[in-house]
Amino acid sequence: QVQLVESGGGLVQAGGSLRLSCAASGRTFSTYAMGWFRQAPGKEREFVTAISWSRITRYRDSVKGRFTISRDNAKNTVYLQMNSLKPEDTAVYYCAAGRDLTVTIEQYDYWGQGTQVTVSS
Repeated sequence: QVQLVESGGGLVQAGGSLRLSCAASGRTFSTYAMGWFRQAPGKEREFVTAISWSRITRYRDSVKGRFTISRDNAKNTVYLQMNSLKPEDTAVYYCAAGRDLTVTIEQYDYWGQGTQVTVSS
């Protein structure tokens, strides 16, 4: 069992930056792939980025070059550094843990409660 708690969301102006954190419980954190997803009002939850246990990463095209995912296995934490934020990045951001590095929501087993990111224009 893995429990995930996100933090770091907030209100920022367009062009600004935020860093989200996801703290995980459990001794097997380092074996999981970790993903970030987001859901805007009235829209489906979508893949943002993910990192494997070996630190291979994947990004959705619209965040490449602006967002960076990283993990610190000693701290059981995964991070999402978000730069050059745009109003269309506004959403609730969720952290998730799964066995494989994948963009598919259904393949993630554990989810956090989400943290709100709002980017004003």
